[in-house]
Amino acid sequence: MTDNGKLAITPISVTHPEHVEIDKLRLFREPAWILRLTIDGDRSYLKVKVVRAAPLSHPTRYICLLDAKDEEICMIDDLTQLDLEARALIEEELDRRYLTAAIQRVNAVRNEYGTSYWDVQTDRGPREFVVQNVSENAQWLGDHRLLIIDVDGNRFEIPRLDELDKKSLAAVEQVV
Repeated sequence: MTDNGKLAITPISVTHPEHVEIDKLRLFREPAWILRLTIDGDRSYLKVKVVRAAPLSHPTRYICLLDAKDEEICMIDDLTQLDLEARALIEEELDRRYLTAAIQRVNAVRNEYGTSYWDVQTDRGPREFVVQNVSENAQWLGDHRLLIIDVDGNRFEIPRLDELDKKSLAAVEQVV
């Protein structure tokens, strides 16, 4: 409050990241799994964080690189623009941050009184989980993508429903 009893508003400094050519970016893994970013060889950032700007609608596009103070350094429009080594580092960071297992095959789904019991094969190995009220805990993300949230809050994604084998697809259609 100010002296006259009115609320004071402190302006927030908002920095807008500059446009950076994709070939000017270099990513390195430091000891203790810390990510370093250099731009054009003259600017360097340590403890870089990688986040998705649109994690559900565009998981491989609009990737933000943040500095140690969580301020945006730059955004990568499309991961496919990066060289293979940089892309692998970014994908490692995204996998570590988001922890969403991708369902590759559905072995079985059993539905009992609004609760479904899933036995699946994921990119992180075999998993069994329970989903209550599938109509509320399964979200269509477009492009044949399905996100399923279990009773513990774990997220499982079927990235391409149309690419599942027939048995898996039939099991999913039985409950969703």
